[in-house]
Amino acid sequence: MRTAVLLLLAEEPMHGYQLMHAIADRTGGRWQPSPGAIYPTISQLEDEGLVSVTASGGRKLVTLTGTGRQHVTESSGGWSDPFAAFPEQSGSTDLRPLLEQVHDAARQVGRTGSDAQRSAAARILADTRKALYLLLAEGPDGPEEFQ
Repeated sequence: MRTAVLLLLAEEPMHGYQLMHAIADRTGGRWQPSPGAIYPTISQLEDEGLVSVTASGGRKLVTLTGTGRQHVTESSGGWSDPFAAFPEQSGSTDLRPLLEQVHDAARQVGRTGSDAQRSAAARILADTRKALYLLLAEGPDGPEEFQ
């Protein structure tokens, strides 16, 4: 997290919210840090004198200090790219929209379904979880029944 924040701030000052979105954008949504990860990192960097935080338009703008800029310049050559662990997956299927739809449907059943419907939904979700792990365990193409 620390390296990602420093590298992004070396490009331009950002708000914490912007940092979260920039990381998500750079990783194609595969790394979406929470406020509970970003803001403690910013506080730590501020304590170390690497960033300054100033109020700007009701938000806190995070900027590298001179010391921070020097630290990034001198150290970044030895850092591994925090975004390289999330290579572009061109042509791959994005599962996130489907997962969100399943989540919405499960919430709806949980809110308005009968006890029998909730029990059936729990079985379906448990079976789905098992099927997904089996998919991984069966190799790159998964079980024949899903091909």
